Amino acid sequence: MGNHNDMRILTSLFALFALASCQTLSTDTVDSLYVNGVIWTGEPSNPVAKVMAVDDGRIVFIGQTLPSSISGKELIDLNGKFTMPGFMDNHVHFLEGGAGLASLDLRNVRSPAEFKRKVADYAKNQPLGRWILNGNWDQTLWGGELPNKDWIDQSTEDHPVYISRVDGHMALVNSATLRIAGIDLDTPDPAGGLIMRYGNGEPNGILKGNALNLVLKIIPQPSDDELMERFSLAQEHALSVGLTKVHAISGYPTETSLYDIFKMARDRGLMKIRIHVSTPIESWIQPATHRSQSGDGDEILVWGGVKGFIDGSLGARTAWMHKPFADEPSNTGLPLNKPSRLSELVSEADKAGVEISIHAIGDRGIDTVIEIMKNTAGDDIRNRRYRIEHFQHPTEDAIQELSDSGIIASMHPYHVIDDGRWAVSRLGMGRLATSYAFRSILDSDGILSFGSDWPVVPLSPMKGVYAAVTRRTLDGVNPNGWVPEQKITVEEALMAYTANNAYSFAEENIAGTLEVGKRADFIVLSEDPRRISEVDLADVEVIKTVIGGEEVYSSSR
Repeated sequence: MGNHNDMRILTSLFALFALASCQTLSTDTVDSLYVNGVIWTGEPSNPVAKVMAVDDGRIVFIGQTLPSSISGKELIDLNGKFTMPGFMDNHVHFLEGGAGLASLDLRNVRSPAEFKRKVADYAKNQPLGRWILNGNWDQTLWGGELPNKDWIDQSTEDHPVYISRVDGHMALVNSATLRIAGIDLDTPDPAGGLIMRYGNGEPNGILKGNALNLVLKIIPQPSDDELMERFSLAQEHALSVGLTKVHAISGYPTETSLYDIFKMARDRGLMKIRIHVSTPIESWIQPATHRSQSGDGDEILVWGGVKGFIDGSLGARTAWMHKPFADEPSNTGLPLNKPSRLSELVSEADKAGVEISIHAIGDRGIDTVIEIMKNTAGDDIRNRRYRIEHFQHPTEDAIQELSDSGIIASMHPYHVIDDGRWAVSRLGMGRLATSYAFRSILDSDGILSFGSDWPVVPLSPMKGVYAAVTRRTLDGVNPNGWVPEQKITVEEALMAYTANNAYSFAEENIAGTLEVGKRADFIVLSEDPRRISEVDLADVEVIKTVIGGEEVYSSSR
């Protein structure tokens, strides 16, 4: 496993070199001086500064008073505004999010009638034969009734349709799509998947789990220009909410690798945000080969690793649980991969030195993944920086195992205030105590990192901070917080979006806090989130986003 440790050694040496260079700074003029700020560094020994000097993309000074020996080509007055390390997001479906910004949006639909109307209105404005995609609908907003193809067939007869539930683990297709995919009364359910049907056995248009692949494999690939449009829309949005780096994840194989798409954006001069890429674990040989031939990438784009699945989602009742769902007593969820197969994939990727993230939501799925990771790495597991994506409904024992093993809990706090509206109906009261267990993870000395899972939920980190701190569900039913014992503080949430994510990227020596020698990646906010009412956290705006010393977003533009 030399690749993992070599990467960390190189970043440590680079940081030390940069630090030495900064300490010898004399009267040379630096690129930028930031003054009159409330600069939250994220570094306990120097938590708040007032001034910061940036040169060649790095921080060369940070403190209370600017030395007379330093002058700047540009002086930026922060006007007392709160400045902090740039947010990082540990889990985004970046291109899917960009596609969603330019297509059908059903996220806030609150009735079947509105659902049908929005699909019909969108379809009539599309060129003949164009696929209708995305959607991000949520049946819990209108009482729980699942849509079916009868809702949309008449209005979409000239278009194949594949519109996903918000969690991406369930989708609605129309009759045109079923015909193209060859899904009919005689089509068996694939392993780890479900084709939902009417009473006569005919598919009703709802697909779950691995049944999605029956359609995903036939959806036409977008053109290069369409991909770049999606990238640009996603990047513009990400910069506006203060993100300086994202972990872009693809869970399903595609003809064009995610890395190649982002490389195209970089080569075309479009890329401003830093991106760390993970692709499906089934294709682990691709990142392994790329690393051996071309290295890990550069400071803007890193070919990072692989992501696998053990289960689905709570909303789709495909999370893998030890005991049945409270509202479906015959169902304990679905293992999307057989544990033995997932274990083989993890072992192969691990031997190749590839970074590993595994999606696990249900308690049985989480326990299974922890066991696979422990068996694979043995005593060296802490050095692997394995990640469990979501880690939503663990047992108390799993939380302690996570801490003991150094496995990173890669979590997405906005799900708390979304899922918390209905999770008790799925789990019953007994399993709620450790749902989204932020407080328990930190109290057990576990490693907690935050992201969004966009476009499943909003991309904004400040909305995530609000969710982690308040746990106030979107329906207003829990003003004091859903499972309030699991609340964390504002600064703990900010750390989960910054320093802890830098650790998960093996970049703690060059990013995540504002210190001399580290990247000048930071943001300026409209309010100090530590000083305002917690109920106002979601409304804090990003004024500036700076990456490598370059201002890439300003709300005044």
